[in-house]
Amino acid sequence: TSRAKMSDAEFRTFAKKAISEHVKPEDVDAKELETFLARLSYVSADATTGAGFGELKKAIGDSDRIRAFYLAVAPALFGDISHKLKEHKLITPNSRIVLEKPIGRDLSSARALNDAVGGDFDEGQIFRIDHYLGKETVQNLMALRFANALYEPLWNSAHIDHVQITVAETVGLEDRVTYYDKAGALRDMVQNHILQLLCLVAMETPSSMDADAVRDEKLKVLRALKRINGNGAPKHTVRGQYRAGASAGGPVKGYVEELGKDSNTETFVAIKAEIGNWRWAGVPFYLRTGKRLATRVSEIVIEFKPIPYSIFGDSAGPIFANQLVIRLQPNEGVKQYIMIKDPGPGGMRLRQISLDMSFAQSFDTRAPDAYERLIMDVVRGNQTLFMRRDEVEAAWKWIDPIQNAWESARQEAQGYTAGTWGPSASIALIERDGRTWHESN
Repeated sequence: TSRAKMSDAEFRTFAKKAISEHVKPEDVDAKELETFLARLSYVSADATTGAGFGELKKAIGDSDRIRAFYLAVAPALFGDISHKLKEHKLITPNSRIVLEKPIGRDLSSARALNDAVGGDFDEGQIFRIDHYLGKETVQNLMALRFANALYEPLWNSAHIDHVQITVAETVGLEDRVTYYDKAGALRDMVQNHILQLLCLVAMETPSSMDADAVRDEKLKVLRALKRINGNGAPKHTVRGQYRAGASAGGPVKGYVEELGKDSNTETFVAIKAEIGNWRWAGVPFYLRTGKRLATRVSEIVIEFKPIPYSIFGDSAGPIFANQLVIRLQPNEGVKQYIMIKDPGPGGMRLRQISLDMSFAQSFDTRAPDAYERLIMDVVRGNQTLFMRRDEVEAAWKWIDPIQNAWESARQEAQGYTAGTWGPSASIALIERDGRTWHESN
């Protein structure tokens, strides 16, 4: 449904074109595609007036089949749509509602949205979707930790020096001008994607893969994050905004030029976060995200502590700390960096190599897209990879003091040239601790 007027035939043509643009031809079965398209129907509806909801009820019928209402709309409409669905008796025990981020722009608005939808749907019917959690590598992080005896005994402050989480984009505003300028990188990326990744790295072993068992452990991490307030924000955070530069081999405008007006909205954020519990005491988590950066990459880097003493002498060369790099995009996979002897005769020379596990090379079968997996989980009623209300609100409780500190201090977004890795202050953020950002390639 949407407000636009469209016939069933027109909508099917629209859907077929979209599938041809986004799915490889070899992954499409022509017969199955026609069967799928024949099952599509379209209803024009307006959430603000309620027009069309009666027609929607007729189209769905009285069957007790699973109903999934996916709200790919502005969050301000979540409550209106939810109320209209209830008013027209479209909500059944087998119904689910899917909410796309952002769930609010701060704790207060998130609570209001959750209250509005929660008044019509039970929490077990509400699926707050974050497509990062549907990525194969993200789920493999849980398998890596909890299905292998190798890593979990080392997964603590005694063995891990620090953690880096980077979500870097090369694109600019694209078609998100109005939304992005009101949100900024902190609200758009850190509050959801990056904090969810942090939770999966840092959480304790859940009692099972049951949805609430997993989400209970993630919630504990969010509540253990040390608050960054007005005094700590200048030291522990960096906010930046891209200026004119080069990307994808060509010149690009700066953020303000793309926007067409002055703005202090940040397109880059770097944060040094800390978790106040026994497992992670003293282990910094360096978080970094931004637009118009040097490379499109999303990855988690676990850097282990260096060896306490080298028996090899200076002639062997430098010994680098072991790293576990979990790549989410592009080219999903896992790399373990270790030191080995450089082959050949003569003295002992050491060098660093990576043990690679590329999903594309290791498995012949096509991996489902993140949204494919998550939508199937909605149908199955599996909420493991979806955020619970208390998770969302706990994330905002940590984000809000940072945003408020920036606004209170009128902290300007530092400029960085498009096509680079962000403001120089983000490099200083990690290098003053004697560490460096992982070079993504």
